[in-house]
Amino acid sequence: MAHGKNLGPTASNAPVSARVYLAPNGGLDALKAAATAASNSHQYLTPAQYHAQFDPSAATVSAVASWLNAAGLSISEDANHRYLDVTGSVGAANKAFGVTLSNFSHDGLSVQAPTGPASLPASMSASVIAVSGLDTTISIVEPRTQKPAPPSDGYRNSAVCSHWYGDANPTTLPTPDGTVLPQFKGATLPYSPCGYTGPQLRNAYEAGAAAGLSGRGVTVAITDAYASPTVEADANRYAIDTGDQPFAPGQFSQNLPHAFTQVNSNKSPKQCGANGWYGEETLDVEAVHAMAPAANIRYYAGASCQDADLLDTFSRINDEGVATIVTNSWGGVGDVVKPALLQAYEAAFLQGGVEGISYVFSTGDAGDEAPAVGSPQTDYPASDPYVTGVGGTSTAITPAGIVGETGWQTTKYTVKNGAWTAVAPFQYGGGGGYSSNIAEPDYQIAAGIHSPNGGRALPDVSMDADPTTGMLIGQTQNFTGTAAYDTFRIGGTSLASPVFAGMTALKIQASGHGLGLLNPGIYANHTGFHDVTGAGIDAGAIRVDFANGLDATGGYLYSVRSFNTANATLKVGTGWDSETGWGSARAGWRVAAP
Repeated sequence: MAHGKNLGPTASNAPVSARVYLAPNGGLDALKAAATAASNSHQYLTPAQYHAQFDPSAATVSAVASWLNAAGLSISEDANHRYLDVTGSVGAANKAFGVTLSNFSHDGLSVQAPTGPASLPASMSASVIAVSGLDTTISIVEPRTQKPAPPSDGYRNSAVCSHWYGDANPTTLPTPDGTVLPQFKGATLPYSPCGYTGPQLRNAYEAGAAAGLSGRGVTVAITDAYASPTVEADANRYAIDTGDQPFAPGQFSQNLPHAFTQVNSNKSPKQCGANGWYGEETLDVEAVHAMAPAANIRYYAGASCQDADLLDTFSRINDEGVATIVTNSWGGVGDVVKPALLQAYEAAFLQGGVEGISYVFSTGDAGDEAPAVGSPQTDYPASDPYVTGVGGTSTAITPAGIVGETGWQTTKYTVKNGAWTAVAPFQYGGGGGYSSNIAEPDYQIAAGIHSPNGGRALPDVSMDADPTTGMLIGQTQNFTGTAAYDTFRIGGTSLASPVFAGMTALKIQASGHGLGLLNPGIYANHTGFHDVTGAGIDAGAIRVDFANGLDATGGYLYSVRSFNTANATLKVGTGWDSETGWGSARAGWRVAAP
């Protein structure tokens, strides 16, 4: 139900558009059992076999349609009977769903919502899993990237950075303008890397992987909102410039909606801003290609950043049956999700599990979300038990590999009165903790994870996400009104998810089949992951940025970005922990599944 001021009942002749989600044949419990069994046996269904077994019967669809028609509502059917779209009047909706629709003022917007939960006739209870649309409060998701400037504007790294973690650069250090930087808590800190490239990330995470594992024959799906018009050209140029191969003909492809909506972020706080998603897509594509250079990448664009449009990408992925792993670098704030959305998301993830498709999500970049929502929470969909939530680390990579690694939680310091002084006690950090809405799944209980509130624990695993130790990417951006290609360092769990998905493509290649639901296997045997304990890394690194984000004409900004600080509830420890899960994937993760 919408929160806000109740302005009174909606006129009975006002229009209503809703969606009635139909239960899979046998119910969600049957689908959950099938997804678990398929993921254990690796005996998967094709999309056609899935629909034949789990689509609601024609008799079920007819019965639900008759009930809705009898209330005065018109319906149109999804081709695979996942849902019925419903239109009609408020009066008819009130009659059908046993509600009273009212008008509310919510977040400065006028919305329509029921004053109580919808109810169904007893004869329909087994056929319908959820109803959405009665509450018109818009539900949107956000990209997880952490870029140091607004994504619509061009940005460049300054030259004061290192190629590998801890490298010296005598031509530009100590500072280009003579600024004297004090020690940080008695230590001299390194400068942040310029951004790790594909060869550096593979050397760090995939060292020791079996020869020939490159993702060949595997398709990785990526979902985001909208579609960057320059993404393939940018990814090819980036690969060549950093010592990798560009996409072969047909290796990169896209599945796009008929049209994009909710494009202009300036119209309303609930609009999306298409170009703000372009950097997200670019990062996802370049990170997957970096970790699995021979894998096919298929990009599925949402028509907008609203949940319904992102859900549509999953239907397209599952029904095409081309990809075997899906990386998603977006999510909501917190995990209190409308029941209709929860059921719809889970039905999509479970269809993927039955077909051997694995879903991975970034866990978010706001730590435990307490500053945003007032209490510790995880983010959804990463907190869903049928996806793998990928959190973040701060990672020191040298030619010898990963020499230091800790959880990503950052305090920002600048120089004041000759000393480093905290100016952002919590700037950002990888999402984790315990869900307040999703129960702890059996595989976590069996692994001995103690959830203090009985909620789903996050993250499951973690990879590099700290923008201070992030990835270098190349993107066409807007530089003072001119579109031009350039590179910059980027981070966020938006980086961690595609890096993990690319590595998992190697495991799928070695196995010769999809893996379906990943988490039961990860929690039963996590030997392929390096336990992140915080060893071997400094207290932080020095960032030197152009003040104008473009060049030295505006001067420089100096800051220290700390490692593994600033969060009261997320901690790094031995074994699974609420900041890094089981740790980061290593060569052992690529061992073929049985």
